[in-house]
Amino acid sequence: MRIGLVNDMAMVIRVLEQAVNSIDECEVAWVARNGKEAITMCRNDRPDLVLMDLIMPEMNGVESTREIMKSAPCPILIVTSSVTENASMVFEAMGAGALDAISTPILMPGGAIKDAAAGLQGKISTVKRLIKAEAKHKKHKEMKVVRPEKSDQWLCVIGASTGGPHALSEILRHLSKDTRAAVVIVQHVDQHFAAGMAEWLNEKSALPVQLARPGDQLAAGKVWLSGTNDHLVLDENGRLAYTREPVSLVYRPSVNVLFGSVADNWHGKAVAVLLTGMGADGAAGLLRLRNAGVHTIAQNKETCAVYGMPKAAVELNAAIKILPLGEIAREINRTVTGTNLAFGT
Repeated sequence: MRIGLVNDMAMVIRVLEQAVNSIDECEVAWVARNGKEAITMCRNDRPDLVLMDLIMPEMNGVESTREIMKSAPCPILIVTSSVTENASMVFEAMGAGALDAISTPILMPGGAIKDAAAGLQGKISTVKRLIKAEAKHKKHKEMKVVRPEKSDQWLCVIGASTGGPHALSEILRHLSKDTRAAVVIVQHVDQHFAAGMAEWLNEKSALPVQLARPGDQLAAGKVWLSGTNDHLVLDENGRLAYTREPVSLVYRPSVNVLFGSVADNWHGKAVAVLLTGMGADGAAGLLRLRNAGVHTIAQNKETCAVYGMPKAAVELNAAIKILPLGEIAREINRTVTGTNLAFGT
């Protein structure tokens, strides 16, 4: 894997070079000292992955990420001095298309680079698995399943990955404050960032946002965000829960697992949305929900930071509606208020 490094500090570049070179099948493709250089390098020599700093002269990592995803899209991992202190910028960068974030490896005197780089190595390995999973995606169809509706309760389930923070903030900002739906979200994000993301989304949302906890009972007008690296599910009693299974999935938490649990255990009315993201997670689950009579929506190509997950759903004919980001909240509002087309049409 060829990796581009973007950082304005020579000492950090040396640490990152040693870290990358210590990982099997990885090498440094090039080094950029600021965001503008990174954009040029990606256009001229697109790498398999970019390790992007946030705070740099001339152009910061957020703007650089946004421009790279427009003109020379490739996987981007934010590597910054402190993910916690720069949380707002981290979520902005992830909204612009960055996959994930990690604090810069620190090499202590007398320490081994492999120890300092262990976290970074894990993140890079995950990106490699995501790329392989995306390449292996295949079309498939499922038989239609009739899901009996036993109540008038509404549920809105949303799955997102790369670019998801921005997309989610836009949707939550425009959902009706009087909605009759409970909202449950799976966003591909490390559990260490989940609490910060819930707070960040809560500031932008028309509805209160909180981390999902085992045993939470759904209620209209509230939003739950997945909060661990285990899979968020709806159990047979209609409550939220977490499960490690299946442990083999590269996507943790998985949108497919949440969507599948809703297809199995939710007996009210529902709308499901699949947003921007790398890979194919959520596509098969969205198809299950459509076949169960749920109103399904996929974000369109033009407004996605990465047109991977919605593209896979479109290929499966899993989405009843394919909409620009700016129209998705309106479609959810119309569906929940009963002014939309009947389910399954």
